[in-house]
Amino acid sequence: MIKKRLTEKRPQTGRFVIGESFQKISLVEGIRMTGAMKKRAADANRQEMSSDEYRRSIVRSHRKG
Repeated sequence: MIKKRLTEKRPQTGRFVIGESFQKISLVEGIRMTGAMKKRAADANRQEMSSDEYRRSIVRSHRKG
């Protein structure tokens, strides 16, 4: 018998990981969003960046040199 793998697709909500949900989780864990993080998230929402573009902007901001 052949087993079929069921893949589950997540619904696209248009939200980023670092945003409202991150803030709620962070309250419990004691992590705070810096001003730069809040600005970056607001810019990403305003420019309607994709998740990949947003991740690249985070990586660019932390890149050295």
